[in-house]
Amino acid sequence: MLTILGFAMIATFLVLIMMKKMSPIAALVLIPALFCVFVGKGAHLGDYVIDGVSSLAPTAAMLMFAIVYFGVMIDVGLFDPIVRAILKFCKADPMRVVVGTALLAAIVSLDGDGSTTFMITVSAMYPLYKRLKMSLVVMTGVAAMANGVMNTLPWGGPTARAATALKVDATDIFVPMIPALAVGLVAVVVLAYVLGLRERRRVGTLTLDEALVREPEPETETVLVGAGAGARAVSGGSGARSAAARGAAGGSGEAADGDAGTDGASDDGFQGLDPNRPTLRPRLYWFNALLTVALLTAMIMELLPIPVLFLLGAALALTVNFPHIPDQKARIAAHADNVLNVSGMVFAAAVFTGVLTGTGMVDHMANWLVDTIPDGMGPQMGLVTGLLSLPLTYFMSNDGFYFGVLPVLAEAGQAHGVSTLEIARASIVGQPLHMSSPLVPAVYVLVGMAKVEFGDHTRFVVKWAVLTSLVILAAGILFGIV
Repeated sequence: MLTILGFAMIATFLVLIMMKKMSPIAALVLIPALFCVFVGKGAHLGDYVIDGVSSLAPTAAMLMFAIVYFGVMIDVGLFDPIVRAILKFCKADPMRVVVGTALLAAIVSLDGDGSTTFMITVSAMYPLYKRLKMSLVVMTGVAAMANGVMNTLPWGGPTARAATALKVDATDIFVPMIPALAVGLVAVVVLAYVLGLRERRRVGTLTLDEALVREPEPETETVLVGAGAGARAVSGGSGARSAAARGAAGGSGEAADGDAGTDGASDDGFQGLDPNRPTLRPRLYWFNALLTVALLTAMIMELLPIPVLFLLGAALALTVNFPHIPDQKARIAAHADNVLNVSGMVFAAAVFTGVLTGTGMVDHMANWLVDTIPDGMGPQMGLVTGLLSLPLTYFMSNDGFYFGVLPVLAEAGQAHGVSTLEIARASIVGQPLHMSSPLVPAVYVLVGMAKVEFGDHTRFVVKWAVLTSLVILAAGILFGIV
């Protein structure tokens, strides 16, 4: 009976969030609470939730302060020179433009938010694609895959969810996976190079001056479906203006494009970020760069727990860059929506995982799953989990997969001698494909700003995203990580 109720609880949760009948946070709380009563253990609900919250508090703290830290770094202009350098590298060569798209999306993805990454990347690169008459689905596909690889960062979502669901340290999942993920990122860049060569053969190469010649086009207005408050991209053909950088789904500050490069024949004509936004701190650039390098180095070397590192980093970044308290409050408020949504999700997950574990449902489900897996496949549960992560994270949300399915796979793996950490690492390999899932709100920001039909984007990107995910999985197995 517990097996049936466990699968029924997961199915109910998945159906409700996929049909958008409930928000993930509400479903994570109400559905397990209801099933806890059905099981006859409603009196123990409080104990299950408190145990879950206690174990998830460090993960929630890490996500909160990582979002604030990287949001502030974008606000103060840490990534602006990188954006300008990539645009200068691109010139008017289609091959360089596509490779530059992959590099820019990967770098900006450090903030852990897909919506912010897509807003900055499309704002910077869209004018070049339009001027050179390049395929816009190439831009959306490459950006989505690069972001999917980088989305596995501990503060990006999937790794934190896996750590939350399996009650392990996010560092123990991510750090060993770095070589495999690096191979995946190289695969995206190589793919971008190949696609860029194909675009070069199709459209040829222009000089930068030719690319900057104004071509009047009627202005159209694109509403970014799913982008959240304030996310409207007003596009005028090749002179696209994005007003979507304040508070949209990821909410990372004033990331708006400045006239996107139609005002003069120079590399600086292409702008991905407003060069005059009031939050810029050019005199503190090297301080912020060194602080970020030191923070990431300390994280990899595990000098302190990740939540402590980001807590200290965010506090130091706010204090140095915005010494006046009203300015600090404004920066925190600018990122509050994203912080609240993510941390709220983590604490709500405490109810789901607590009930699933406390009632014994996960144990019964795992035993059933173990019995159905052929004996020859049991020791290969890492490979099985990696392969399952592709379709499951595409057709369901990360919340559904990591909180509903992964604990069962982990229990089944343990029964066959496969460690929980191996299962957790294998579970994140499907993220390059997941980022183009119709269940991901950020993808609507991407296709909306690029004025690409979602169906066209899907037909183009799925095969390449699957290939990238399989490359990561193969590298993980080759390196002995999975």
